[in-house]
Amino acid sequence: MIILFLTPSFFPSSAWLFSFATPLLNLNTIFLSILIEALPFVLIGVLIAGFIQIFITEQHIQKCIPKNKFLAIIMSCVVGALFPACECGIVPIVRRLVSKGVPIHAAMGFMLTGPLINPIVIISTYMAFGNDLKIAGLRMILGFIIAIIVALLISMLFTGTQFKKGIRTNHAQHGTAKLSFFKKCSNMVNHSIDEFFDMGKYLIIGAFLAAFVQTFVSTKTLVDIGDHFTSSMLVMMLLAYILSLCSEADAFIGASFSSIFPTPSILAFLIFGPMIDFKNTIMMLGVFRLKFVLSVLTIVFLVIFFIIWLIAPFL
Repeated sequence: MIILFLTPSFFPSSAWLFSFATPLLNLNTIFLSILIEALPFVLIGVLIAGFIQIFITEQHIQKCIPKNKFLAIIMSCVVGALFPACECGIVPIVRRLVSKGVPIHAAMGFMLTGPLINPIVIISTYMAFGNDLKIAGLRMILGFIIAIIVALLISMLFTGTQFKKGIRTNHAQHGTAKLSFFKKCSNMVNHSIDEFFDMGKYLIIGAFLAAFVQTFVSTKTLVDIGDHFTSSMLVMMLLAYILSLCSEADAFIGASFSSIFPTPSILAFLIFGPMIDFKNTIMMLGVFRLKFVLSVLTIVFLVIFFIIWLIAPFL
């Protein structure tokens, strides 16, 4: 009798409880997977940021960055293309570079190309699409051109650091030249720890919101909307933004959609996501002004959409 009493039929609300628990478990799984995937790159990012803070002076930056805006953007995009960074780990690096005197347009060029066309990403894209150079090559070339265009537009619209109020724009290095190498390394670690806890809270918020959207927004609904060429591009860009995938792994997800969506839509997915996604936006909002972040998001979206839309007949 006790066994019968404890069966689900005696608890009408138990079915509702189980149906509610499943999405929560999915939310937890997705949240942890995003967090675990992003954390190593954030750690690398804050260590590099700490290195820049202690070992790189404003004078070094001024010597390296060309005075000409266009040349500064080209240089930053080239450095970003050679730099193996993830879109979440690159935010603290950009923050430190800007605080050291790198112009905001050059910093954005670095931020946009770093996660998109570094060697690791290109190799993973090549492998994901069956050792086909076409998609990997298009991703690299178009991504580089788009990053330059976006950075140029930013240089026309914004000046200064664009930091939020309360963000320090000048970090003094009094007496660092007199410190021993080991003391400098110790200071670098301390700065990296501070940077990690400062940026980590935004990563957690961004990862949770991305997981929430992935759990409760039906992917099937988005796929159904993307029946036409233009709408399919919009859907794939929206998916790239929502999924917040690591740029080293997103090519394998993009390849899984290649039988459903045309090549231009897949390219839009592969280029937009690494440049800016949901968790990356939250992390940027923790550093930069709201107007600047929204402007960057809008510019990146429009430039990618129109360039791929224009060249789509030739793909």
